[in-house]
Amino acid sequence: MPAQPFLVGQPVLLVIDIQASTFIDDSAERSIPNMPGYRDRMEKACALVAHARASGVPVIFVQEAHRPDLIDFGRELDGSETVHCLEGDPRTELAVEQLQITQADYTIKKRRYSCFFGTDLEILLKGLKAETLVMVGGLTDVCVHYTFADGHQMDYHCRVVEECVGGSSDAAHEASLNAMEYLQTGARRSFDETCAAFSAVSRRG
Repeated sequence: MPAQPFLVGQPVLLVIDIQASTFIDDSAERSIPNMPGYRDRMEKACALVAHARASGVPVIFVQEAHRPDLIDFGRELDGSETVHCLEGDPRTELAVEQLQITQADYTIKKRRYSCFFGTDLEILLKGLKAETLVMVGGLTDVCVHYTFADGHQMDYHCRVVEECVGGSSDAAHEASLNAMEYLQTGARRSFDETCAAFSAVSRRG
């Protein structure tokens, strides 16, 4: 099938798990592995948030958070990750200072990887009349990928901004970007073309 237009109908910027730990935790070993340059990628995503807001594109921030008694982790700790994103831990909070979250933005808390699973994201997207989901944040190979797959199966046009997502490793990051591109031709997009597309939304509004 030929690639669809970058933005179809109403776009929404979905900011996935850009939490305070990215900016305040400099530990050599982390509960979740990050690829080299991960923080730089999240800072680039923060810049895109500002551009989306200036262009009138709705912004939805999603925060992974787990109860301190670990009751909602399920099978999440069966793999490479250790306990992470506990409620009450300052590192779990959204990176409010870097993201400049305002009352006009939307926030959602999730317990699992996909932003759709067990949340009210679908209700919010329907209310916004969203057709295109532009995704940034992390991890490319986990929460971004699984959210993309769910959005794809719900018939949203899904896009991922390559410089604004970060994976658990370089290899995992690239493999997931390729897998998303497989699902929707033209899914992989650059920061510059995303800014240009958002500006076009502002002009047509």
